[in-house]
Amino acid sequence: MNYSVGQVAGFAGVTVRTLHHYDDIGLLVPSERSHAGHRRYSDTDLDRLQQILFYRQLGFPLDEVAALLDDPDADPRAHLRRQHELLTARIEKLRKMAAAVEHAMEARKMGLNLTPEEKFEVFGGKDPEQYAEEVEERWGGTDEYAESQRRTARYTKEDWKRIQAEAADWGERYGALMSAQEPPSGEAAMALAEEHRQHICTWFYECSYEIHRCLGEMYVSDERFKAFYDAMRPGLAEHLRDAIAANAARHTS
Repeated sequence: MNYSVGQVAGFAGVTVRTLHHYDDIGLLVPSERSHAGHRRYSDTDLDRLQQILFYRQLGFPLDEVAALLDDPDADPRAHLRRQHELLTARIEKLRKMAAAVEHAMEARKMGLNLTPEEKFEVFGGKDPEQYAEEVEERWGGTDEYAESQRRTARYTKEDWKRIQAEAADWGERYGALMSAQEPPSGEAAMALAEEHRQHICTWFYECSYEIHRCLGEMYVSDERFKAFYDAMRPGLAEHLRDAIAANAARHTS
């Protein structure tokens, strides 16, 4: 059996132009030509096209697809094993994506979101979603992220105002503590570090001491967090990191 380019395009769900391109670059050269010079594809050609489209679906560029399929040492069974591994990984990734969407849907059901006007009023013109995509990319698969999404989805404007007021009050007291030259390992600093952790537990997710320690490191290593805390008082980010570490040590030792 052999097939015209139009038939193959219909079988595979690709365009005739795509098949012409594959022929031009040597990726899929039809086994035969008609007397009029038209492309004719064999069953073997269709098998190769199936392999090409599989790797393309997984995001492989054409030159890599060609290298994979034209490897003289390649075993057809090895191709199948590789495809099975790639498919399994893709399924797991899609499963996690589906779970994240379900969490988002659940969160949306649990309460009203702030209107744009309320967001502007509460956050002072700053976009609270500015880093949402980055946050989801870094922590989207964690239980803490899911819990935070569930909780914050139902917060009202008054809830957000209270969260900000508590944070501002804490910042003033921490700045005063530093002005008094209290060391990070002192009782007063550790108490405010614990209050900081409890604030997260109350409003966002259960923040363990180990997670809190990691946050403390990020407050210094990430320039955006460092700028946020140092705006309260220069040096506060590093002081807080050390206080968080000291507080975690005394509770976990």
